[in-house]
Amino acid sequence: MAVIKANSSDVDLLARLLRAEAESEGELGMLMVGNVGVNRILGNCLDFKNIRTMRDMVYQSPGGYESVQKSYFYQPAREKDKRLARRVINGERTHPATNALWFFRPQGACPPTWWDQQNVGRYKAHCFFVPKPSECPRVY
Repeated sequence: MAVIKANSSDVDLLARLLRAEAESEGELGMLMVGNVGVNRILGNCLDFKNIRTMRDMVYQSPGGYESVQKSYFYQPAREKDKRLARRVINGERTHPATNALWFFRPQGACPPTWWDQQNVGRYKAHCFFVPKPSECPRVY
């Protein structure tokens, strides 16, 4: 059962985002990026207040995804990417992105915090950061 509302256009949009942000990280990395996106829609907290739809989340500015400014984001979604997007929309969560609202790719090691958010782990090149439960209870 879906944890957020999503139609076929939303699935396509999320699939393109997963591919653009994390194709080099494989399926698990793409699922983690999807977890962060779904958490941003669910959270309604911090930088993500009033983010209610897939479109709001993907194109949020400032604070959104850099890949939407790149041509590779506008490639058609592949069926395998859509399957991953549906899994995330249906509530599949993958550690360390389970409760994360942020990720980024540092040059070296993951910092212990990023903008006062705790690092909860790394997957390949991306570090994941979570809010305090009291700040964003909807993502827990």
